[in-house]
Amino acid sequence: MQRSTHKILTTHVGSLPFPMSEAGESDLSAQVAAVTQKQRALGLDLINEGEYTKGGDWLSYVEPRFSGFDARPPAGAKPIILTGKDREEFADFYAYATQKGTLFYSPGEQIKRARPNWVCVGPIAYTGAAALAHEIATLRAHAKPEESFLTTTSPASLEPYRQNEFYNSEEEFVYAIAEAMRVEYEAVANSGVLLQVDDAWLPALWDRIGIGMGLEAFRKRCIMRVEALNHALRNIPEERIRYHLCWGSWHGPHVTDIAMRDIVDVMLAVNAHAYSFEAGNVRHEHEWKVWQDVKLPDDKVILPGVVSHATNVVEHPELVAERILRFADLVGRERVIASTDCGLGGRVHSDIAWAKLDALAQGAALATRQLWR
Repeated sequence: MQRSTHKILTTHVGSLPFPMSEAGESDLSAQVAAVTQKQRALGLDLINEGEYTKGGDWLSYVEPRFSGFDARPPAGAKPIILTGKDREEFADFYAYATQKGTLFYSPGEQIKRARPNWVCVGPIAYTGAAALAHEIATLRAHAKPEESFLTTTSPASLEPYRQNEFYNSEEEFVYAIAEAMRVEYEAVANSGVLLQVDDAWLPALWDRIGIGMGLEAFRKRCIMRVEALNHALRNIPEERIRYHLCWGSWHGPHVTDIAMRDIVDVMLAVNAHAYSFEAGNVRHEHEWKVWQDVKLPDDKVILPGVVSHATNVVEHPELVAERILRFADLVGRERVIASTDCGLGGRVHSDIAWAKLDALAQGAALATRQLWR
């Protein structure tokens, strides 16, 4: 992972808008060539393929890469992802937003979440080597390894979409998913590009199950899953790993998100070099103050979100710079890489997404001039 040298480096979380259909782009290689060039043109330092090689979905891409599961029709009860305290307190809003298709920018995001009921009926194994090799090769054809990252998904975020009928315990099931994903993690890291592990559902399940079990029990639940992830990352040098934690990216109130202060040590327990988290939206921006009391380990860096998927309003570069400076003052200017809150693909219109990334780059340039003047 690069550290800044007299410069605030810039990146994003991974998902970027697909080309509009009228552009006539249907070839994956051409799409990746265009999206990598567009990121460079804006001045982003650490780039990726926009998650185009995953079809834009950080969860379902794994489904054909696992053995040991049966795909059954969706069960009668609501999936755990479609429940929660936020949905109870704002039931009228969620009914309205679901009907209008506005919880995500792209209606397809909601359709993709009507997934089969994946049930584990045998030993879990990774069977996606060929698809993963194609994914890596596509990125490397258009981006140098030292400037690029590729996203994957944590066991804790894959688990909620699956049921276990084979393993003897919840912990055994989680570790089996982790061991299968180890193949993917190691292949990405060994390819020379940075490995990013996405883990939205580790903290987001607080709203679904954590509030009822209480903070201590929920934290214990999270720590077991972090230990499983660390088990899967055990053969990869930490400097090859960045970890993304967020509270989900739907356009809702989020009033029942777990506080960063209650989860920050769990995040830092992940054996990674860089930590990506939401810090640019109105529910979590104030939590930069956590770093007044929490010491970032000396060999780590942070990737705070300084532009957000949560609004169509494009952040002013001066605001972006102010957000960067807050973190730089607390953890050190060489240990901040400016990023986005979450993936922008499917969350905001393409025009808005690219304008936000432009503001990100401009804001980082302003912060750089102030920090190294």
